[in-house]
Amino acid sequence: MRKDIFEKMEILSNSAKYDVSCSSSGVQTKYKKGELGATHTSGICHTYTADGRCVSLLKVLLTNFCIYDCAYCINRKSNDEIPRAAFSPKQLADITINFYKRNYIEGLFLSSGIIENEDHTMVLILRTLKILRHEYMFNGYIHVKLIPGCSVELVKEVVALANRVSSNIELPSDKSLKLLAPNKTKASVLQPLKYARDISLEKETKPIGMSTQLIVGATPERDKDILKLSSALYGKGLLKRVYYSAYIPVNSTTKNLPAITTKPPLLREHRLYQADWLLRFYDFTWDEIVDDENPNLDEDLDPKTFWALNNLHHFPMEVNSASKEELLRIPGIGARGVYKILKARRFKRLSFNDLKKLNVSLKKAKFFITCNKEFQKEISISNFDKLSVKNALLAPKKKLTQPSLFDVFGEF
Repeated sequence: MRKDIFEKMEILSNSAKYDVSCSSSGVQTKYKKGELGATHTSGICHTYTADGRCVSLLKVLLTNFCIYDCAYCINRKSNDEIPRAAFSPKQLADITINFYKRNYIEGLFLSSGIIENEDHTMVLILRTLKILRHEYMFNGYIHVKLIPGCSVELVKEVVALANRVSSNIELPSDKSLKLLAPNKTKASVLQPLKYARDISLEKETKPIGMSTQLIVGATPERDKDILKLSSALYGKGLLKRVYYSAYIPVNSTTKNLPAITTKPPLLREHRLYQADWLLRFYDFTWDEIVDDENPNLDEDLDPKTFWALNNLHHFPMEVNSASKEELLRIPGIGARGVYKILKARRFKRLSFNDLKKLNVSLKKAKFFITCNKEFQKEISISNFDKLSVKNALLAPKKKLTQPSLFDVFGEF
């Protein structure tokens, strides 16, 4: 029996590794005497909390049996090449508590393949939560993957017990879903999130963080389509976070997917995360970052620099007179840099040397600002055009070499 548990754990933790939407929502719950665990300043799954700690989570499926046949998924119904397993709710709750007591984990990320039907699977997940919360009095972090198409009553019970919920859209368009995931529709995936949002808005109900995942590179959608969808989901109050996952080929038999030898588009994924940050924290709109003329992000440049090059009529900005909103749009200058500039210029007019003393990064910013009407020397103001600025930004830099332990620099 003991070996059986180890085998299940290996199978079901391995089957869960492709889901990236599992970082902490930063929630806090009040500790009650007699309860086990807490979510105070805690995070999950080898991610970083606000105070800089790296923390971990038990990331596992309840089962990898599934009645759905999504072409991009390793656990699809038609895949006969992987072993299958299933935990009972009691088994999974016991494992979670034992791992927690041994300080292996700080929380649980629970998802599942769909067995029998959507509601039956959601009932099994709910039983696991009830054992953890009510029998073991576990007050730690729990993130639950909602099953598309499950009933509102089950979502309501899960929301009352979990700290965060999510439902993965996976593909950005209905056309791609019909092609690769015929059992899913965008409406069925979003419905549980709508239920959770509406429940959270009820009086005396704690707000709950919600997230989703979008696969990048499995289908031909452009960055414009992906960011437009993300922006709409944020605008409707459905999500706290969208996660982007570079498609990793796991299926060599489907013609509608990239070849098994295709490398995951990791740099594209990174650029989408940067653009998402602009949407959430810098008041950019999706159609400012990408449009019909530039439907995809530039992999050589970060999205803010990409926007600036396409809107050079806003630059160069004078740092001594630009507003806070304008300063936030200067490539290379973040919120902390803007705060330093606004604070310092109350006492004097700033020069490039002043910005360096404030530790404001000028690597990119120097091409987009003036200080007391002074412009940087690498390109002249008369040559201030898109091509010249881009060439200056991408100019080869001095290559640095990481020394080894056996390199000798001088005599001791």
